[in-house]
Amino acid sequence: MELVEGAGVPLAVDVSGEGPDVLLLHGMGESRQAWTPIPGARTIAYDRRGYGDSGAPEPYRATTVAEQAQDALAVLQALDAGPVVAGASDFAALIVLDLLMRHPDAVNAAVLIDPSAFPLVPAATEALSQEAAELQRGLRDDGPAPAIAAFRDARGLPAAPPAGARAFFADLGGQATLELTRQSLGRVDAPVTILVRAGAAAHVRAAATALAELLPDGQLRAGEDVGAAIADMLR
Repeated sequence: MELVEGAGVPLAVDVSGEGPDVLLLHGMGESRQAWTPIPGARTIAYDRRGYGDSGAPEPYRATTVAEQAQDALAVLQALDAGPVVAGASDFAALIVLDLLMRHPDAVNAAVLIDPSAFPLVPAATEALSQEAAELQRGLRDDGPAPAIAAFRDARGLPAAPPAGARAFFADLGGQATLELTRQSLGRVDAPVTILVRAGAAAHVRAAATALAELLPDGQLRAGEDVGAAIADMLR
């Protein structure tokens, strides 16, 4: 592990292997430990702000996709990496989309699993409201760790060791900070594979489908093996 200065916070980074650069961004309630190195690649995985061994502002109550993208760019610059193949899940998939739209020189391909592209699905509003209500009940009755675990289970996300409750809630609010439009997504000039887990909630599945349809080179696939999908792109 090494510490890299992100956009004003220290970020804990693991770098392993040799070959093309691959950047892995973990989802909500996870850490860099969620990933395994990609064979035949220089794999870069870091704890996003507030998670694991990375720092966060004090107090840390909110974040934006743009702020998270600046962290990612700082990591790539510090490691002299890129353009990368990026892999990311749920909220972190929005970070990769932001990079693809605003910093296309940083990412030349991506694999996104269960992306939180909910602005593309108006019908998702009710499901998101229900999620928020259930999360509040869980916090009141059981505390942060069980509430986050229940949230992940309801979305069809795999179980994960508790990691950064305050960062999780910052991510949750940050989901709405990236503007996704037909025009902006239509300018993405990179192949993007979108994976949907078998147990993904209906609104997650709908968001993934809508995103794949709007990306010029988007491909929707069932499954959750990000490593295999990235390996396909590297061939």
